[in-house]
Amino acid sequence: MQDTVAVAAVTFDRPDDVGILLGALAAQTHAPHAIALVDSGTSPVAQIAATAPAPVNYIRSEANLGGAGGFSLAILSAIASGAQWVWIMDDDAHPEDPTVLAKLLAAAHERQLDVVLPLVVAPGQPEKLSFLFRLDGHLTHERSDVEPLGFIPNVGQFFNGALIRADVFFKVGLPDLRLFIRGDETDFMLRLRQAGIPFGTVTTVALSHPAGWGEVKEVLGDRLHVLVPETAFKRFYYYRNRGFLTRKHRRLRSFVADAVGYPLYFLKARDFKGLARWASTYSAGVRGAKFGPPKDQVFK
Repeated sequence: MQDTVAVAAVTFDRPDDVGILLGALAAQTHAPHAIALVDSGTSPVAQIAATAPAPVNYIRSEANLGGAGGFSLAILSAIASGAQWVWIMDDDAHPEDPTVLAKLLAAAHERQLDVVLPLVVAPGQPEKLSFLFRLDGHLTHERSDVEPLGFIPNVGQFFNGALIRADVFFKVGLPDLRLFIRGDETDFMLRLRQAGIPFGTVTTVALSHPAGWGEVKEVLGDRLHVLVPETAFKRFYYYRNRGFLTRKHRRLRSFVADAVGYPLYFLKARDFKGLARWASTYSAGVRGAKFGPPKDQVFK
């Protein structure tokens, strides 16, 4: 009997990307059982979903739930479809080729895993990883460095292309709505580890997703780096959520890296306002403060 897979996808004002994603999903050799698409934006995504090659359960959200809330709603819809697996997709991501889902399922069965993920590569530059991997203490964006490994255990780029057996969510829960964006994926990965649920990245298949290279700031070569998102809105959620997760999961190494890395980065850049905002936002996360509905202007 063939495994049933439901896609859980979210979108926010990216109609062209949604069209590409739905086309790529329809082309999979292992056809998805259902597609749940949560739309929190204002663009005409409903029309695209209605004319998609494969049936789509279009879910309109009048509130912007962020990535965490949107994924939670989409995952619940996917589980409710009766599918055995949930395949999580962002709107600006798509499988590299029609065999991705079939290969992920095969790897999950071969390795007896309930969670597997593909590599994430840059659009138009499939030889480059969109997000860095650390191998032997050094950072790499080169696909050729990781692809020969075949499988990287206990590491993955959540939620882009994550294939998760439905009952896993009953063990570790849904993405945390409080985190909104930037941190929900890390929290979910840490919860998997704490629950003793093995997972990993299948390096022989890939998903295309815009790269995050510009956010990586080296402090002490590639031995120590920090992430600095490109907008004040994203910086707020990244810093706050990182502080919150450091305390929640007692991540001592993460705390030490942040306490050294960010001050060094901002002081070297002579960005004293940036340092003050990082310290204020990060400490608020550690205290569990500054949660609630997102504001239009997070930084003043």
